[in-house]
Order: sequence, then C-alpha cells, then structure tokens
Amino acid sequence: MYNILICDDEEDIVRALKIYLYNETYTLYEAFNGREALKCIEEHDIHLVLLDIMMPEMDGISAMVEIRKKSNVPIILLTAKSEDSDKVLGLNVGADDYITKPFHPIEVSARVRSQLRRYMQLGGGAVRPDVVRIGGIELDDKEKKVTLDGEEVSLTPTEYEILKLLMQNPGQVFAPGEIYRRIWNDQPFGSENTVAVHIRHIREKLEIDPAEPRYLKVVWGQGYKMEKGREQ
Repeated sequence: MYNILICDDEEDIVRALKIYLYNETYTLYEAFNGREALKCIEEHDIHLVLLDIMMPEMDGISAMVEIRKKSNVPIILLTAKSEDSDKVLGLNVGADDYITKPFHPIEVSARVRSQLRRYMQLGGGAVRPDVVRIGGIELDDKEKKVTLDGEEVSLTPTEYEILKLLMQNPGQVFAPGEIYRRIWNDQPFGSENTVAVHIRHIREKLEIDPAEPRYLKVVWGQGYKMEKGREQ
C-alpha cells in the first residue's frame, strides 16, 4: 500500500487526481496549501507528493524546501504552462518531476508509477504493500495479524475484516449497511446492530478508553471511520 499526498488549492483538481489515481495499492491523502501538506507528511508515512506551486498560506516551492529538510520522498510539481521559471526553480530545489496542467490521466499514472518504482529501488521507502499503519495500530494482511503499540491483539475474522476496511480507507465514513455489504456479502437488512456490536468489540480491544476512542470514530447519523492519523 503506497501513501500519496495530493496538494492543490483547487478542489476540482484534487478530486480529478484522486479519480486518476484510484487504485487498490494507493491510499490517497489531500491538502489544499503547503502548511496542510507539511502537517500530513508529519502524521503519515507518505511515499509520493503531488504538489501545486501556486497556493495560499504557503506555496509549493516553500513547502518543498521544508519537506527536503527531512525527507527524500518523490515530489511531482503540478504546474501551469506559464510557470516555466517556477518549474526550473522547483527542480533546482528538490522536485523530481513536474506535470503541466491540464493533466492527461495516463501521463499522471505513468509518472507516479515511475517515481514510486525509482524510490523503492533506491531503498527510500521499504514499504510492504500488505502492511497498514495508523498511529500505534499496525495491520499485517499477509500474516493476518494486528498489533497495538507492538503488542499483538486477538481479533475474530469478522472484526479483522472490518478493521482492515476502515484502516485501508482512513478518514472515509462507512455507513453500517455498506460495512455489512462488504464484509458479509449480503443485503444489509437489520444490519446496523450487528455492525455496532462488532465495532464495540474492536474498540474494546484497541482503544485505551472505548468510550472516548482515539482511532475508531462514530460519525453520528452517518457511520464509522478510522482517524487518518494520530500523534503518539
């Protein structure tokens, strides 16, 4: 599983890039200015950044300078045709590549794959695509094992599958019926209580205080989600 950050102050562009890059092996994060991008990189193990140049609060060049002080993660600049001088500056201060707006989906996908492949070959991110981490929780789908702060946690197969669904889609809210359809492969008639019981059991095993959960949150009237990241 590769974590990709998309940072652009135009929501339509972020939305389009998320559509282009929708892939089972990518977890996509979003930010709308340089400061949000830096915060996201601090909270998550990001493997590639798509970064707009012209943004409010902190522009892409300034954000990239800060990123490069701590990380060699691949950075692809998102540029307009009129920003040739900024492209050169960006490449000089640490960008790995750039894509000119408007984007072609095939080009975006190809450049992302190329940079990720190069990064991993150079040992920049020894990522295991079957391992997902959020805060102190680690889910290893190859070994079907969950640990909390390094200690293994015993989950039933159903609890494991629910947790995996939520961890692989951090921040996304799933209605009880949708969880039921995905995990039980059945129509969600009367499913709300069934899902709620399993969620409660997962919380009891993973949360210090199940009544005040750090990770697995309820969105009242909508469903459940896993927090995107927690500072430990």
